[in-house]
Amino acid sequence: MALNKKSVDDIQVKGKRVLVRCDFNVPLKEGAITDETRIKAALPTIQKLIDEGGKVILCSHLGKVKNGPNEGESLAPVAKSLSEKLGKEVVFVSDYNVTGEAATAAVNAMNEGDVVLLQNTRFRGSEETKNGEEFSKELADLADVYVCDAFGSSHRAHASVAGVTKFITEKGGENAVGYLMQKEIDFLGNAVENPVRPFVAILGGAKVADKLNVISNLLEKCDTLIIGGGMAYTFLKAKGYEIGKSLVDDTKLDYCKEMLEKAEKLGKKLLLPVDSVTIADFPNPIDAPVEVQNCDVADMPADREGCDIGPKTAQMYADAVKSAKTVVWNGPMGVFENPTLAAGTIAVAKALAETDATTIIGGGDSAAAVNQLGFGDKMSHISTGGGASLEFLEGRELPGVVAADDK
Repeated sequence: MALNKKSVDDIQVKGKRVLVRCDFNVPLKEGAITDETRIKAALPTIQKLIDEGGKVILCSHLGKVKNGPNEGESLAPVAKSLSEKLGKEVVFVSDYNVTGEAATAAVNAMNEGDVVLLQNTRFRGSEETKNGEEFSKELADLADVYVCDAFGSSHRAHASVAGVTKFITEKGGENAVGYLMQKEIDFLGNAVENPVRPFVAILGGAKVADKLNVISNLLEKCDTLIIGGGMAYTFLKAKGYEIGKSLVDDTKLDYCKEMLEKAEKLGKKLLLPVDSVTIADFPNPIDAPVEVQNCDVADMPADREGCDIGPKTAQMYADAVKSAKTVVWNGPMGVFENPTLAAGTIAVAKALAETDATTIIGGGDSAAAVNQLGFGDKMSHISTGGGASLEFLEGRELPGVVAADDK
C-alpha cells in the first residue's frame, strides 16, 4: 500500500487545462451550506494550481441524485463559497449535461489562473454506471491534465473519479493526486502497512457485517484490536454472554468466534467491553433524555439494551491507547448522538487527544463524533472518506488511487 503516485508537486500545469475531481458533497439546508469542511479541505490543491498558471476546472458530485437533476442538488452554492474563499470569481457552468456546449465555451474562455466549476457530475446518470465511457471521454476532452483530490469517492470506479484517466493518458496527459488524497494515502497507508508500534486499532459502529474484512485485516496488522459500539454485542454473544435486547447479528456469531480464535493464534489482544450502559427503551427522538443503568457484561438483564461501553471498559480502552504509538479509530463506542450515551465515545476521543501517538480517525461517524466533541484539532489526521477509509483499512485497492500515474 506504499503508494508512489504522482502528486500536484510532480506536474507542470502552466497554461494547461487541469480537471480536478473534488469532494464538494456538502450538507445543504434550504440552499445554504451548513458545513464547509470539505470545501476548505480542497483549497490548498486548487490554490497551488492557480498559482502555477493552470486553467482550473473543478468537478464533484453532491447528494445521491435519485430522481434526476434538480436545483436542490446543484453545485451553485459551492461556486459562491469558493469564489469568496479564493478571492476570485469561480465561473459556474449550471448546465445539467455537465460537459455540454456551455462547459466547452467556459473552458475555451479561460485564462491562466482562472477557475471554472462544472455542474454536479451525478446529474449525468452515466457517472456511476459501468457504461460511463462517453461521459469519461467528454470530461477528458475538456482538459490536458487530471488531478483526483476526492478521497471520499476514491473507492468508486466512477467516470469522474477513475474513468476519465484512461482518456487523459491516451492524449498524452498526466493523472495525479491532490494534496488531500496524498495526505490520506500517507496516513492510512503508513498506519496499515508500516505502523510505529505498538499499533492499536479501535472499531465501533453498529454492525459487524460492515467491518468483516476490516476486523480480519487489522488483526494481522495491529498489536491490539479494540471492539466497541453495537457490533461488540455480537462478539459478546459469541462468547456465551446474555446480551438482552442489544443489537446482534446472529448470522455472524461463527465469524466472531473465528476472529477471537485468530487473535489468540496470532498472539494479538482483542479487547471487548467488560461493562455496558443499558436502557429499557430506545430514545425517541434519538437525543431525548433517557434513564440508564450500568452493568457488567456478565450480568446483563434480559429486558435491557446495551447502548454504550461502561466506565470500566472506557478506562480499559483508554489505558490501551496510552501506551500506543499508532492508533486508528473507526466507529463510535455507543449511540453518541444522545448526550447520555456518548460517554464511552467521549472517553476514547479524550484518550486519543491526550496521547503522543499518531492518531488517525477513519471518517464517517467517528470523524463527526471527534469534531462535535471538540477534539478534532488534537488528532493527527481525520479522514475525509468513511467508506473509502474502511476499504483502505480492509487492504483493498481504491480505483481513484490506482488510476493515478505512478511516479
